[in-house]
Amino acid sequence: MRVEILGSGGAATIPRPGCRCRVCVEARAVGGRSVRTGPSTFVHGPDILFDTPEESKLQLERAGIGDIAACFYSHWHPDHTMGRRVWETRNGDFRAWPREAKRPLVTDVYLPQQVAVDFRRWLGSMEHLEFMRDRGWIRIHELEDEETVEIGGVMVRPFRLAEDYVYGFELTEGTTRLLVAMDELNGWSPPADVTGCEVAILPMGICEFDLFTGGRLIHEEHPVLIHEATFEETLEIVAALDAGRVVLGHVEEMDCISYGELLRVEHRLQSEGRNITFAWDGLTIDV
Repeated sequence: MRVEILGSGGAATIPRPGCRCRVCVEARAVGGRSVRTGPSTFVHGPDILFDTPEESKLQLERAGIGDIAACFYSHWHPDHTMGRRVWETRNGDFRAWPREAKRPLVTDVYLPQQVAVDFRRWLGSMEHLEFMRDRGWIRIHELEDEETVEIGGVMVRPFRLAEDYVYGFELTEGTTRLLVAMDELNGWSPPADVTGCEVAILPMGICEFDLFTGGRLIHEEHPVLIHEATFEETLEIVAALDAGRVVLGHVEEMDCISYGELLRVEHRLQSEGRNITFAWDGLTIDV
């Protein structure tokens, strides 16, 4: 398996429209790794996509991805789902007629149990998927908890995190294991059955404190600290997970930290013996 980070940004991507903070200004001027699109990950080999942010169509085109065997959605939040129209723009055949002459391009879309429930409740997500299903562009598969799926010789096991509306995914090929958790690590302690994997893809968490000075960045009474894991908490999870390599993404614009600054933090962590890499759009990792 080879993992490609299609989008390393968070709920607010970099640059954020209209924002004049130093990180957004730098991203517009420099481009490249300073630009972060919405959270999405692709696993080559089984050809599995995780989540479709607004930029999904552009991410797939930029990466030159042709075959997509399946897409799994981790949770209902809009930064992970609002690019789902990619299944129409990618799979729809708007030229051929009569109908039976249209090319069959259909993608299997998998919804873990609570994700399916939430898609019916929030943002019209299920209605939109059913619209595309009825036109022959996707197949919808609703999974029960503890149900696994084999795709391209890889076993995919969704499991709930502590925030039980969101799922992580364990991918197993032979004795090799990959963990993909797209978001929402708040309150999660890795269970024994996912520890020791070869590679883990995780969100970095929000920066409650400055990563260099240690000064407080977020007011201690800010409600975001109730709902989101912090970077410090993520490092505790990483230690407990004991993965061979960890890649941290979902980098939030609100943290106002540049690619170069994260690279400095990465070097510091690696000098301490922690095999942690901060994601950037287009990063690939062999598992």
